[in-house]
Amino acid sequence: MQTVKDILKKFNPLEDKYVSREFQTFAVFLAKKLEDERHKSLYMKLAKNIPRPVLEKAYRFVVDSRAKNKGALFMWKLKQLGVFASAKVKS
Repeated sequence: MQTVKDILKKFNPLEDKYVSREFQTFAVFLAKKLEDERHKSLYMKLAKNIPRPVLEKAYRFVVDSRAKNKGALFMWKLKQLGVFASAKVKS
């Protein structure tokens, strides 16, 4: 996992239009690693509203798998962890 210092060193405000906060950087990271950049805005919302340890736990589960659709597996794991059942995601 990258530190904030490493992220800021690589940050280019002219090219990185989606990134202005740390949670957005994590969301872009998730979208790329899960090979699901089409749903980048969904990962932004999740990274903003769901605690980081929960997202990291689901991410580690998906990274260890050989799934074809890693984004769907990530969402399934979040559901299994009870993210959506116990409390609704803030709008």
